[in-house]
Amino acid sequence: MTRPKTIFVCASAVAALLAAPAFAEDRFITVASTTSTENSGLFGHILPIFEEETGIEVRVVAQGTGQALETARRGDADVVLVHARSLEEEFVAEGYGVERFDVMYNDFVIVGPDSDPAGIADADSAADALAAIAEADASFASRGDDSGTHVAEMALWEDAGISPEGAWYLSTGSGMGATLNTAAQVPAYALTDRGTWLSFENRGDLEILFEGDEVLFNPYGVILVSPERHPHVKAEDGQAFVDWLISEEGQQAIADYQIGGEQLFFPSADSDSAAVAAQ
Repeated sequence: MTRPKTIFVCASAVAALLAAPAFAEDRFITVASTTSTENSGLFGHILPIFEEETGIEVRVVAQGTGQALETARRGDADVVLVHARSLEEEFVAEGYGVERFDVMYNDFVIVGPDSDPAGIADADSAADALAAIAEADASFASRGDDSGTHVAEMALWEDAGISPEGAWYLSTGSGMGATLNTAAQVPAYALTDRGTWLSFENRGDLEILFEGDEVLFNPYGVILVSPERHPHVKAEDGQAFVDWLISEEGQQAIADYQIGGEQLFFPSADSDSAAVAAQ
């Protein structure tokens, strides 16, 4: 008579089997954000701090602001962190977001070839700088992607009374890094956030030619996606991330991020002008 074989399972194997379901329960949230926060390296600096403190992993979908908000509208993100206040307010007003909070700010700058063929370095305003570029038919690389940067750019063209078109106007439909690459290769002028510019290494002959106009102020906001609109949203963990970003610790983490000794983003709480400009 053949006896049935006895199967021995070691204790470690049992423990592994029992622990297996835990992997499916790992805590994470999805954040739809801008290419500038990703390309600048900011998330690489602040997210490990948040994750170590809370045990919540943050998975970032980096897109232009318009695309990031659409991702959130579909319920494919738990939180959005973007920089186009009018679009953010519309997102909340339509019931897709719970509440918008100021997180940080920096500014936009206009970069271009160091020869400055349009002579924008002496412009009186950002709108005048763009008008000079158009008048000179000098190449300008635009993101053309409904991002926060593109929205800001189009507002400047409107201020200048110009509808940009023609062979000189290059719409890349790409993120900030890719658009700066195009500008460096042509070379061409471009509007960029300072954070991405400071982290951008392939500058070629590009340099900052115009900065400092108050209309170039660039605030970022964070919004929890509405769990009423999308019940699957991880509201508790998403709110934990929002709360951490605007807390003293989160704001300090943002302020501590530097490249080459230069600060890329500034906590919103540090500036009265940030609050006024965001109203």
